[in-house]
Amino acid sequence: MITVHDRLGRMVRQAQAEGRIPAVSVALHRADRPLWTCAVGGTGNDTPLDVETVFRIGSVTKTFTSVLVMQCRDDGLLDLDDPIGRHLDLPAHGELTVRRLLSHTAGLQREPHGDVWDTLRAPDVTGLLADLARVERVLPTGRRFHYSNLGLALLGELAARLRGGTWAEVLADRVLAPLGLTATGPTPGERAATGFLVDAYSDEARPEPPADFGAVAPAAQLWSTATDMARWAAFLADPAALDPAGAVLAPGTLDEMRWPLTTTDETLWAAGFGLGLILVPQPGRVVHVGHDGAMPGFLAAVYGRRGGDGTAGAMGCAVLGSSGTGTEVFELTHRLLAAAAEHDPAEIEPWRPGPPAPEHLRGVLGRWWGEGFEYVFSWHDGALRARGADDPAGKPPAVFAPLPDRPDVFRTVSGREAGELLRLTRDERGAVVRMHWATYRFSRHQETFDRYDFRTGS
Repeated sequence: MITVHDRLGRMVRQAQAEGRIPAVSVALHRADRPLWTCAVGGTGNDTPLDVETVFRIGSVTKTFTSVLVMQCRDDGLLDLDDPIGRHLDLPAHGELTVRRLLSHTAGLQREPHGDVWDTLRAPDVTGLLADLARVERVLPTGRRFHYSNLGLALLGELAARLRGGTWAEVLADRVLAPLGLTATGPTPGERAATGFLVDAYSDEARPEPPADFGAVAPAAQLWSTATDMARWAAFLADPAALDPAGAVLAPGTLDEMRWPLTTTDETLWAAGFGLGLILVPQPGRVVHVGHDGAMPGFLAAVYGRRGGDGTAGAMGCAVLGSSGTGTEVFELTHRLLAAAAEHDPAEIEPWRPGPPAPEHLRGVLGRWWGEGFEYVFSWHDGALRARGADDPAGKPPAVFAPLPDRPDVFRTVSGREAGELLRLTRDERGAVVRMHWATYRFSRHQETFDRYDFRTGS
């Protein structure tokens, strides 16, 4: 009998062989199963390859820096629409907002001034900031997605200044320690794999030179293990499971970060970008959230899975590889998450009866019509909900929360018309006879906008 782990292991071995990747380390985290790991190949040095082997994770680092920035926002130290120059003394580009830099829509050039990829010498913080006057705005702000390591480097320095430490110190104190990511840090340590460039026309693998990225560290410096990164991916997808007290970040803030603000390709909408996070839609109303990483000799893909049948809580996967050209790493993470959900789905929780709707809301339940379409209002899990009568299976309902000082007014907290008000109108007997949602009238029967009732013909 072929087990799900047999399937996953074969997928890893196939990707390692086809991609000609000297070392691949994989971990799959989920709340309902033990951690699954797989390592194939060799480190290229005297240390054996196992799940504790450290790899460079490149731009996955950006997700950590983005979380630091959102912590500052939640603590009232900045607003996402603040110009960064309000908090950093910059010679140029200080008008670019934190939000634009997080979502890579600021139009800032990709790298710091100079040929850092030729020299592999990145500037220090003083040099990075001083050279901003020589840096281009390559696109109008807000015009489109344009990836910028420089933008994330500036945000890392912003978070560090606001917290009164270096970026590495603040990261260790506020993210790595609370989440138990003990193998993650800005230096490789003694358990690191060697990164390689695999020759295109032979089986030779040449070691890539090590590089410290100085002031660009908040964009690409970190090293980690697959086990740490699978846990981090699970946090990005399901923070309440990994951080129930919200010590690192409130679940609502991760919801905000996961909302797509731009697409990465104008014609092929295969990925979007939120606040520091890449969003990759999958079939069945599923999204994978995380980031890819690339540095000389290393590739990484770290994603958590949200939504869809079979998806477990706190489900995250990390694939780390020791080849700068083994791009099978990028797709393998998504394939492993999908295969785990399909072949080892989360258990289906049995339905159990619950308390009835509050007496004053029972007259709201059932079918209503608005804008010519039928909706069903219901009470589930302690909240008033609504969904279109013809909505496809799996589409989340609208969920309402009462306003504490207005008993017949509700705020839409998620789903359709999020943020809008739902107002109930009662007759002299107290029965709900009409509702207004986002100012649109809802009635028990289909009506035109001038209130012609198709049921009564009047």
